[in-house]
Amino acid sequence: MNVTEIVLPGLVEPDGLRVEHREIARPDAGEALVRVEASGVSFAEQQMRRGKYYDQPPFPFVPGYDVVGTVLEAEDAALIGRRVAAMTKIGGWSSHLVLAEADLVPVPEELDAAEAETFVVNGITAYQMLHRRAKVKAGGTILVHGASGGVGTTLVQLARAAGIKVIGTASARNLDVVTGLGATALDYRGDVPAQVRALAPGGVDAVFDHVGGPGIVDSFRLLAPGGALIAYGSAATKDTGGNPRSAVLKLVARLLWWNALRNRRRTHFYNVWGGKRNLARFRARLAEDLTAVFELAAKGELKAQVAARIPLEEAAKALALAESGTTTGKVALVP
Repeated sequence: MNVTEIVLPGLVEPDGLRVEHREIARPDAGEALVRVEASGVSFAEQQMRRGKYYDQPPFPFVPGYDVVGTVLEAEDAALIGRRVAAMTKIGGWSSHLVLAEADLVPVPEELDAAEAETFVVNGITAYQMLHRRAKVKAGGTILVHGASGGVGTTLVQLARAAGIKVIGTASARNLDVVTGLGATALDYRGDVPAQVRALAPGGVDAVFDHVGGPGIVDSFRLLAPGGALIAYGSAATKDTGGNPRSAVLKLVARLLWWNALRNRRRTHFYNVWGGKRNLARFRARLAEDLTAVFELAAKGELKAQVAARIPLEEAAKALALAESGTTTGKVALVP
C-alpha cells in the first residue's frame, strides 16, 4: 500500500516540509493498519522544527504526536472498522500507520475525528497533570498559563468540570475565549503575579506552566502552602540557541532544588512519556485517562477546540498557522 507522509528534513521554515510517498508494510501479529483521519499540530512539532524538542530523533523524520483513524487490518478482528486514537510522538503526519494494537484507544461515535484528535495528547496531558499530579480538590483555585492553547483549553474545561476555579492567561485577542470556558482571563502581557494575588490572596492550589524561563519563579511564588507547580515545557526558550536539552535540564534542576527545600510546596516536571519504562502500566493509565476525557467530551462536558482543519498535504500551511499565535485550540491535519 502506498502512503502519503510529511517529512521534516531538517532545520527549515514551515514551507520546507516535504510531501513524500512510500510503500508501507502490512501489520504483523499484535499490530493494526490504521487509516489516519486526523493528526494534530502541537507545540512539540513547532519545537521539533527548530531542533528544540527534548528527545526528538535525528532529521529527517515524519512528525505527528497523535492520531485518530479507522482500523483497516488487525490481528484482533473486533478492531477492524473501529475508530481509534493513539499517541505516536512522531510519525502521525501520514495517511496510514501500522501501530501496536495495545496502544489503540476506542473513540466514541459522538466525536468526529478532528474533535477526538484535539483530546488525545492534550487530554491525556491535562487530565494527568490535574488529577494524577496536582490532585486539586473541588473548590480549589488553579492558574493555567496559555489557557487558550490546545492543552490550556482542555485543562480549563477539565478543572471546571471538577468544580475547580481557574485563572487563565492568554493574549488579548483570546481573553474572551478563556472567559467563555469559565475561567477568569488575564492578559499575559500584564502584571500577572499582581493580578493573581489580587484574585487569590492566599495563593493558588496549582500552577500549570508550559513556558519555563525566568517566569517559573513567579509561578512558584504564587502557590499557596501545600500547592503544586506543574511545569510541562520550556516555550520561553524555543527560539534560543544551544543544546535543546539544556533548558529542560535547568528547569528540572530548579524544580528539584525547590522540592529539596521542603517549603510545603510541591513541584513536578510532567512528561507524558515519563512512565513508559513500565509499558503495561503506562498503556493502562493512558487508556483509562483518555477514555475518561472522551466520555466527558461525548457527554458535552468538554468542547473540542478545533482551530482549523487543513489537508495533510498542506501541512506547511497548518504548521505556519499553528505558529502564528492567532489561533485558539489545535490545528488538525485531515485527509
